[in-house]
Amino acid sequence: MPTSSSPITGVDFVSVPVQDIDRAVEFYGEVLGLPERKRWGSMPGVEFQAGNLTLALMVPEAFGQTFSANALPIALQVDDVDATRADLQAKGVKFHGEILDSGVCHQTFFKDPDGNPLDLHHRYAPGG
Repeated sequence: MPTSSSPITGVDFVSVPVQDIDRAVEFYGEVLGLPERKRWGSMPGVEFQAGNLTLALMVPEAFGQTFSANALPIALQVDDVDATRADLQAKGVKFHGEILDSGVCHQTFFKDPDGNPLDLHHRYAPGG
């Protein structure tokens, strides 16, 4: 619902640049287990649903852009960071550093096959 100061009602999707759409589909669908939502016809784009947010995987060159991996991570909400990390490690995912406890959340960082940073995140306490 728009507020009096902004007509924006939410975020429909986040673009994730990839170089190999088939490899990305395997990673997001099979490794991460996200449900596939839509393919973009003959264009190299596929949408996956992560809770209330759509991740739109796309090969930028097909849309007149240049590939560059995202600079900052997309935080993927999970119920149990430890268990999810262990499951993904068993599937070959490499994590960077240990699990971080910020005082309100646990999180751990990794990258997709194209170098886009991702974050397993669980907020365990109310935060600002």
